[in-house]
Amino acid sequence: MFWFEDEVKSLEKKKFLDPLKKKIVFYGSSSIRLWGDIAASFPDYNILNLGFGGSTLAACAWYFERVVVPYHPQSLIIYAGDNDLGDGRHPEEVLLFLVALMEKASLSLKDANVSFLSVKPSIARWDIIDRIRYTNQIIQKEIHARSQWHYIDVFTPMLDANGYPRKELFQEDGLHLSVKGYQVWQEVIGQNSHIIF
Repeated sequence: MFWFEDEVKSLEKKKFLDPLKKKIVFYGSSSIRLWGDIAASFPDYNILNLGFGGSTLAACAWYFERVVVPYHPQSLIIYAGDNDLGDGRHPEEVLLFLVALMEKASLSLKDANVSFLSVKPSIARWDIIDRIRYTNQIIQKEIHARSQWHYIDVFTPMLDANGYPRKELFQEDGLHLSVKGYQVWQEVIGQNSHIIF
């Protein structure tokens, strides 16, 4: 079985719900795929969810031309990197995967607005929180050097007053987002709508 091939084939057949509205693609790992009411979260836009479960930033870069480019989005919002770190990848490797994706986007989606959601802090991966923080730091620095790209911090709003992940934002596995977790992401994206959309 090829890497994510079945899921990628299903993503290639998706359709935007309303062709008259601005085309927004959400792309990335299961944190995107499991956002079931994502279109209802942003009713003013034409939302397409192109997340695929368990995917890494490396996989997102690999499949970018097949999955994202044919839809010609006007805005692209990416969440990935979490699983790369969970698989033992180093922050610098995650950055290299992002740079590869950036180069593909610059060639294929020249006019698209692209946003990257920071790697989230999770209960299940608290043992690698220092790697997550450093990954976000170097990604943010890289993104700030590129005018087409925007860095959106979902990390900070997911922490409690003591600096730990807010338990209510996660499902029982401590990794995937709960309904309240997605509400936080919706709020953060809404607050940054002037640069995202």
